[in-house]
Amino acid sequence: MTATTGSTTGTGVPARTGGHPALRRLVATDPDTFASEHWGTEPLLTRAADLPAPFDDLFSEGAVDELVSRRGLRTPFLRMAKGGSTLPERRFTRSGGTGAGIADQASDDDVLREFADGATLVLQGLHRVWEPVVDFAQQLSADLGHPTQVNAYVTPPQNTGFSDHYDVHDVFVLQISGEKRWRIRPPVHPRPLRDQPWTDHRVAVEQAAEADPLLETTLSPGDCLYLPRGYLHSATALGGVSTHLTIGVHAWNRHHLAQELVSAALTGAARDPEVRASLPLGADLADPTALAADVELVRAALHRALDDLDAADLTTALVSASRGSQRAAPVGPLAQHALAGALREDTPLRARPHLAPTLDEGSVPAVLRSRAGTVRVDAADLDAVRSFLADGASTAGHLGLDLARRLVLAGIAVAA
Repeated sequence: MTATTGSTTGTGVPARTGGHPALRRLVATDPDTFASEHWGTEPLLTRAADLPAPFDDLFSEGAVDELVSRRGLRTPFLRMAKGGSTLPERRFTRSGGTGAGIADQASDDDVLREFADGATLVLQGLHRVWEPVVDFAQQLSADLGHPTQVNAYVTPPQNTGFSDHYDVHDVFVLQISGEKRWRIRPPVHPRPLRDQPWTDHRVAVEQAAEADPLLETTLSPGDCLYLPRGYLHSATALGGVSTHLTIGVHAWNRHHLAQELVSAALTGAARDPEVRASLPLGADLADPTALAADVELVRAALHRALDDLDAADLTTALVSASRGSQRAAPVGPLAQHALAGALREDTPLRARPHLAPTLDEGSVPAVLRSRAGTVRVDAADLDAVRSFLADGASTAGHLGLDLARRLVLAGIAVAA
């Protein structure tokens, strides 16, 4: 496996055009090639020289210090690990003191002591607490069509935070500072699901860790490594402190479709009164032969229900699951309240990013559903709402001041 290269500008910086702006920061190959040759199947290593910019605008060692010492982070937003094991929370947390007597806040003194003793610091959920990462993670999720999360791993020199393991989600590893030596090995359990962690295959993982790596490489600042779920990996910081971001991509998969198909089939089968019938009086649930006829009746009903389903029947459930997997772009409650009170005819508005809105016109009144919640839409406002969602922008006057105010207070419309 080698680092990929892409077309470059006269300055040697890869040319970036078209969509997928976040993905294009992470891979030098074009998005279509990434989708066909790597997504979910093959690792991809991309060197900093082949990417448009380093990642220090997203995160830094200074950000680590600020989060640990000044933001009052609580578990599980941070944890520490050493020698392949997670440290007890009491080793690096304590009460916030008078007025903030929460027992599990980060203790900068204790974090320093454990870090100096060789423990890796893990800052979890950065897609919720660090603004540049929040914005980037949301854009990457939009690029990929799959939800994302972001953690930071800060490892002292010559230490390995976690032994060989696999993740149940795809990852992009963004090296921020320092260097880290990575060892990648093929899966022992390809394409694991969320409820199939590496510890279920601990013996196989430990045995595979003795074999030669598929890839052994050092990541330097600005490098990016993509690993599909299931690939075994471990990493060791080299001569200095190493900081990297891990972007976890929780890919929707065919098992999700199977779950929704089964759920929809159960709903369909329940319409049959024979399926809803009680089992015989005195039924022995421990005797499979006594239940054989009932099992066959239900099996046939489920088969009929499955045969009657098509992809469109799953849309509502899948859209709901997708909408619930991410948050809309952040809004300031006080700023929104002030905007609603200051609307004028010429006030420019735009749709809040990453809303995932759908307008259900089959109900009376119509309903606008999104990651910001549910809003009823009267018939007189339907055209304005349709236009706003299609264009992504409008003025308060075009929407109508009353409707505009409702959309602002509902977190649907924000200042342009």
